[in-house]
Amino acid sequence: MQPLATIPSPAEGVWHLGPIPIRAYALMIIAGIVVAVWLGERRWAAKGGTPGVVIDVAVWAVPFGLLGGRLYHVITDWQRYFGDGGDPGRAVRVWEGGLGIWGAIALGALGAWIGCRRRGVSVLALGDAIAPGLALAQAIGRWGNWWNQELYGRPLNTWWALEIDPEHRPRIPGTSAIDPRYADVATYHPTFLYESLWCAGLALVVIWAGRRFTLTHGRTFALYVAGYTVGRFWIEWLRIDEAHVIAGLRLNDWTCLVVFAGAVAYLWLARNRTSPEAVTVKDPAAPHAETGRDRPAAPGESAAGSASEPAERSEPETTPGPGGESAAAGPASPSPAGERPEPASEPTGSAPASGERAEPASEAGDGATAAGAGSVPEAEDEPAVTGSGPGLASGTEKEPSAAGTQAATETGERPEPASAPPGEPDEAEDTAGERAASEPAGQNESSTGDGPAPGTAAAGGPPEETSDARAADGGGTPGEGKGAQRAGRTAEPAEDAR
Repeated sequence: MQPLATIPSPAEGVWHLGPIPIRAYALMIIAGIVVAVWLGERRWAAKGGTPGVVIDVAVWAVPFGLLGGRLYHVITDWQRYFGDGGDPGRAVRVWEGGLGIWGAIALGALGAWIGCRRRGVSVLALGDAIAPGLALAQAIGRWGNWWNQELYGRPLNTWWALEIDPEHRPRIPGTSAIDPRYADVATYHPTFLYESLWCAGLALVVIWAGRRFTLTHGRTFALYVAGYTVGRFWIEWLRIDEAHVIAGLRLNDWTCLVVFAGAVAYLWLARNRTSPEAVTVKDPAAPHAETGRDRPAAPGESAAGSASEPAERSEPETTPGPGGESAAAGPASPSPAGERPEPASEPTGSAPASGERAEPASEAGDGATAAGAGSVPEAEDEPAVTGSGPGLASGTEKEPSAAGTQAATETGERPEPASAPPGEPDEAEDTAGERAASEPAGQNESSTGDGPAPGTAAAGGPPEETSDARAADGGGTPGEGKGAQRAGRTAEPAEDAR
């Protein structure tokens, strides 16, 4: 009794475009690859991966997968090609069908590993991205078996049964004669359709589970493999094509059991893996800026630069002084607020005696000017001190410079004390004001090292007027003058010998 409705098989699966044959089986394989790459690329981008990586890896994985699938088929069905009455030339006719999924996965994974290594990304992360696409590729590729009328199951008498033409029905092993058991049976289980629907549903499950349980580090791919083996086991049990049987089970059933156990074991072992995965390509040829902080430092450059730079800054520039001596020029270090700076250098023989006041440090710029051109600096460039009391006017007081004192000594002029504030004439202060206005500042007072100690009179010259004397001239007491000097932290200039 024939069923009322069946699934018909195509009468022809090859079309010719001139001398070029167009085979439906190849078209199904290509369509499956395109869908797998398209979906894999979208999922890879969703993981934050570099665009185009899936296509680059497919260049390696697809040829390896096709080769592995064909090798697995030829090895497991070697009697068809190398047995009695076999044709070895048919071993390379891929378009006639015969791609083992296990060989395709094994060698395809090797090609994917090579591609991922070349691009510097994780093969496990890429496997998770392409797993649903592989399932869809199998769902599409199985329709190539329909075009070739192959890989069907046991006889079936129902509305979804698949019609098989007599020339494609099972043969007696080693011969071209139809097996008598199936000579009059026209409909069979459409195992290609079962596997196609199973793989399509598996793709949806894998996508859902990957999102629901955050399956990373190859666990999504392992779920796909485990799910496929479950479906392939019962579908393989329905098939009646020639195959190796071990302990009552077909070889592919045993393979399904082993692969299923391995996939489940991996799911368990990798259940706690949450470390970051490499999904972006690091291009070693990326340009770097040659200036600024973007340029990577050469080995030893940073250490050498940091060691030599302070040394270069620390070397003072020397300029000839008025007496032929060299004066160091350099930036003066800042001093705490309210305190006068210490002398920059004290040549031998010019150290002040104990209890005497220290002279101010020389200015580098003023010293260089005095040595080179001898020009008079403006008043605001000279150091100023503040003080109060009967003997000192509130405001600023010009300090005598060491260079000026030295120049006066060499020319025979008598150094004078600083000038007094307006309204309180003082000979010592007037003379010091004239000297500060006519002579540059910044030279160390003891640059020659042969002057008398501060506070002593030179031979033949009058003694220096002290602060006590100035205080007496202004109507104050010596105690008040000393107190004002201590409060303002001022230092009186010492008289040099002529």
